[in-house]
Amino acid sequence: MTDPIVSLWLTLSGALLTAVLTTTLTTTAARAATPTRSATQTQIAATLTRAATPAKLLLTKKKQKLLTRGQIAAAAALTQLGVSFSWGGGSAKGPTLGIGRGASTRGFDCSGLTLYAWSRAGIRLAHYTGTQFRQGRKIPFGARRTGDLLFFGGGTGDPTHVALFLGGSLMIHAPRTGDVVRRTNFLNTPYYRTTFRGAVRPG
Repeated sequence: MTDPIVSLWLTLSGALLTAVLTTTLTTTAARAATPTRSATQTQIAATLTRAATPAKLLLTKKKQKLLTRGQIAAAAALTQLGVSFSWGGGSAKGPTLGIGRGASTRGFDCSGLTLYAWSRAGIRLAHYTGTQFRQGRKIPFGARRTGDLLFFGGGTGDPTHVALFLGGSLMIHAPRTGDVVRRTNFLNTPYYRTTFRGAVRPG
């Protein structure tokens, strides 16, 4: 007959052993069910986390308003404020020596300034006001936008002067020999107001 104390000890030991085994097996199973990250997986995760920020920045940039070609052209012309008028002067690269009475002056004539400005926006224009008048879409006066070309003079023939519209009643142009590239309120200037021939949007 087994001693009662020994019997109780065996019963408690068996229960304790069962509990320990159950806990161990449960922990082992849980660890087996959870995939471990290899060094490569960890590296990929870190790369994706770093890439998230540029992606967000790119999305933000896409939402930003892009400049129109006309605005780019107008901005380019404004960088030339104060540059001398030179008959026949100006190219896609900037002010040049002119021809004839402009041969000794580095600068722009009216069409030289506009061809330079629009070249900055990726549009090629001829170095002649009359040709520029036909190098684009005619725009109603009320629909003009920044950078549109404004033409003046010449009666029913080719216009004799061209400028870039800036907004409101302002334009930027190279007016005449002895002058410089400047802004002018053309709606408040009788000559330009009465000789206006139309607006053209290049491209």
